[in-house]
Amino acid sequence: MTPATQQGFYGLGIAPKLLDTLDKLHFTVPTPIQEKSIPIAIEGQDIIGVAQTGTGKTLAFGIPMLQRLAISKGVGLVILPTRELAIQVDEALHGIGDCLGIRTAVLIGGASMNLQINAIRRDPHIIIATPGRLLDHLEQRTIGLSKVAILVLDEADRMLDMGFAPQIKRILAAVPKERQTMLFSATMPSDIVKIAQQHMKLPLQVEVAPSGTAAERVEHEIFVVPLSAKNRLLEKVLAEYHGTILVFSRTKHGAKKITRFVKHLGNTAAEIHSNRSLAQRRDALEGFKKGAYRVLIATDIAARGIDVTGIELVINYDLPSTAEDYVHRIGRTGRAGLTGKAISFAMPDQRSDVMAIERLLRMRMPITRLPELPPERVVPMPKFDDDQGGRPFRSGGRPPRNGRPSYGGGRGNPGRAGQGRRW
Repeated sequence: MTPATQQGFYGLGIAPKLLDTLDKLHFTVPTPIQEKSIPIAIEGQDIIGVAQTGTGKTLAFGIPMLQRLAISKGVGLVILPTRELAIQVDEALHGIGDCLGIRTAVLIGGASMNLQINAIRRDPHIIIATPGRLLDHLEQRTIGLSKVAILVLDEADRMLDMGFAPQIKRILAAVPKERQTMLFSATMPSDIVKIAQQHMKLPLQVEVAPSGTAAERVEHEIFVVPLSAKNRLLEKVLAEYHGTILVFSRTKHGAKKITRFVKHLGNTAAEIHSNRSLAQRRDALEGFKKGAYRVLIATDIAARGIDVTGIELVINYDLPSTAEDYVHRIGRTGRAGLTGKAISFAMPDQRSDVMAIERLLRMRMPITRLPELPPERVVPMPKFDDDQGGRPFRSGGRPPRNGRPSYGGGRGNPGRAGQGRRW
C-alpha cells in the first residue's frame, strides 16, 4: 500500500470541501487509477489513463475537473460512447459536485432537444455528451465549445469501435487548442495513440493494468455448444445461479428473442439494445439495479454503460465480435472488490475467436464438458412487436423478413451448427 493510499483521498491534493463530500459518501480509499491520476490532473496536465473497466475512472477525472472548474473560468466537456454511461457520469459528478453548486447539461440522443437547449442556456459548468448529439447541437448552433477548458474522452476505444472517429475529430477541431485533455480507456489501440499524438500536449500515461487486462477477480468458463442447443444450455445455467445475471447477445434481434425465452422460463428480465427508446433503456437499467429484473439481456452498446455492483454472472450467449469487447463485457462482474463469474457459449467453429481472447488475456480459459441439457422448449410468438410501436407481426406468427430475430450473432451457418471441427 502506497503512502497516498494509506492517507486515503487526503494525500492527493483535493480541496477540503470535496474531501468532506467524499467522506460523507463513504469514499475512503482511492482506487489505483484514482490515486495515480488525480494529483496529475489537478495540476492541469494531460493524461492518458489505462485501466480495466470498473476501477473508478469517473472519479479519476471527475474530482480534478470539479476542483479546477471551481477556481478558474471555463467549461468541462465529457464525451462518452453511450447514453447510459453519460447518465451515470452525470449522476456521479452531481454526487460529489453539488456542494460546489455544479450545473451540468447532458446531451444524448433519444432525449428532448428543447430540454437540452434549456440546460445549455443555464450556462452549465460541465457538458456531458455522446458524439452524435453534441454535433447535432453544434450544427444547429445551439451550443459553442469556445469556453471548453477541460476535455475528457471517456471509453475512447469503445467510441472508435462504434464508428465515432469522424465525429471525435470534428469535436476536437471545435474546442480550443489551449485546454487540458484527459483520455481514459480500458485498451489502447493504435488509433487512440494517434489521437494522443495529434491532440494532446506531452500526456502522461497512467496505467494500472496492461492494456486489455480483464478484471482480476472474475472466473472464466467456456462451453462448446451448437447454436441449436444454446437456449437449453442457457436454461441450465440460469437454474444453477440465483443472483443477478447479465446476458450478452451479438445482435439486437437476438437480444429480443433471448429476452422472450428467459421470461418464458419464469424469470424477470429486461433488454437493452439500440431498438429500445431511451426511456425503455433507463427503465431496464434502473430495474436491474434495484432488483426488479433478475436478468438483463444486452448488446455491446451496454457493455460499458452498466455500472451495477453485485452482478453474479455474465453470460456471453454469443461471443463478442472482438477480443477487446470480451474484456468490457466481463468487467460488469467482479466489481468493487467482489468476485464474479463469466460463462461463454462458443460454437464449434469459433475456436479462433476463443484463442484471440486468450491471447489478449494472456491466459488459457477452461473448457467445460457440456452437461445434460433440459428438453427443448417452444416459446410462443408474441402478437405485437414492442419495438415497432406495438404493430402486429405478419400473419402466421412470423415477424417481417427484415426484422426477423435470430439468436446467434456469431459466425457459421446456423443450419450446420454443431458440425464444425471438434476442439
